[in-house]
Amino acid sequence: MNYPQVLKKLLTPGIGVKRWLVLLTAGVIASAFGIALGLIRIIRVRDGLVEAAISITWLEISLITLVGALTVIAALVKLSRSLTAPYRRMMPTPVLDAVLSHSRLNKGIRVVAIGGGTGMPSVLKGLKSFTSNITAVVTVADDGGSSGRLRREFGVLPPGDLRNNIAALADDESLMTQLFQYRFNRGDLEGHAFGNLFITALAGVTGSLESALVETERVLNIQGRVLPATLHEVTLSAKIRLPDSNTIIQVQGESQISQTGGEIIDLNILPERVEAFSGSVSAILEADIITIGPGSLYTSILPNLLVKGIADALRATNAYKIYICNIATQPGETQGYSVADHVMALEKHIGRGVFQLVLANNVFPVENAGKNTRYVEIVPPYHEITQRYEIRYADLVDVQRPWRHDPHKLAQAIIAACEAERVYRAPSSLVALLLS
Repeated sequence: MNYPQVLKKLLTPGIGVKRWLVLLTAGVIASAFGIALGLIRIIRVRDGLVEAAISITWLEISLITLVGALTVIAALVKLSRSLTAPYRRMMPTPVLDAVLSHSRLNKGIRVVAIGGGTGMPSVLKGLKSFTSNITAVVTVADDGGSSGRLRREFGVLPPGDLRNNIAALADDESLMTQLFQYRFNRGDLEGHAFGNLFITALAGVTGSLESALVETERVLNIQGRVLPATLHEVTLSAKIRLPDSNTIIQVQGESQISQTGGEIIDLNILPERVEAFSGSVSAILEADIITIGPGSLYTSILPNLLVKGIADALRATNAYKIYICNIATQPGETQGYSVADHVMALEKHIGRGVFQLVLANNVFPVENAGKNTRYVEIVPPYHEITQRYEIRYADLVDVQRPWRHDPHKLAQAIIAACEAERVYRAPSSLVALLLS
């Protein structure tokens, strides 16, 4: 740090700092003088030396010390207000509250959430109240809508899922967050989300998606970070059995898979041996808790887990790993699936041992559900997955949109699961870390 330059800036006329520095100095001197006078009254010279004595009284010494201390406090308050004035206009909370919140969240447990689509933001929105050490690992296989158009026209990785999860970690009420999620509804930009264009443009300016995400997170001041599962372009490929037929066809492209309908027999990513992003692997290995889902099973969750290195890192990490099952089935992907069917599909594609707990909903409201909602049924009694995983149920529904998870309920369920797990882990409680 260039201290002469810093001092020169602090002494610049008109910035409202010099007067409070002078007052602070005066207060420190007065306090020190009062303390020194008190020590003189206490310490007396003996053994033949002249006794030190002063005429000032204890009341006068106390007043000098008190005035000096109050002056120091007042100067520090005024000085801090002058220095933080440019930031207070942009902060939704008082400075002290923001500092305390930042300190508490930074000490929170390390969470990695894996998924994409519209499901995973529920996890992020819920857990960001407990920790800012959150990493979202997001799929980059989308080829439809705004993301698909940008992918084809500019050769960038699809930014849509990245955008949604960045927004989930940002302040929901922030104007920048609302701007980031704004979608154009006319002209050449119709269908594009502003955040998608922003990330694409920033990737062009900075030279890489990785740098663009760092700068985007800084602009929105998010709690945590969002990383791609891979930095390589990938395409989904699925074998689908057509409805009312035994015909099996091969379909390529994320947007085509769910539109085809029928039963998904097998899913792959192309190229098959694409490498995982090193930052995502490191986050998984260093995590305390990892959540997988919720989200579209075949087009949001599995595209992450099929990337070489992701599933291996999940097996290697010491983190407590939770699969969060969807509340409702998804047409074109999981129609008729139970919780057990979701888990069996995951095992079929990535094997066993990737997670320990299955967290699922067991409340199925009729109100606000609509005629098209089909809930995911609980695990049938004595199903084989009950021998391999802990199955935990809770009320996870958003009462306004019961086919989706309520972020607060979901976060509480995750915390409760961690509390139950703590007796089997190291003495430091996961919940204590979450709430510290």
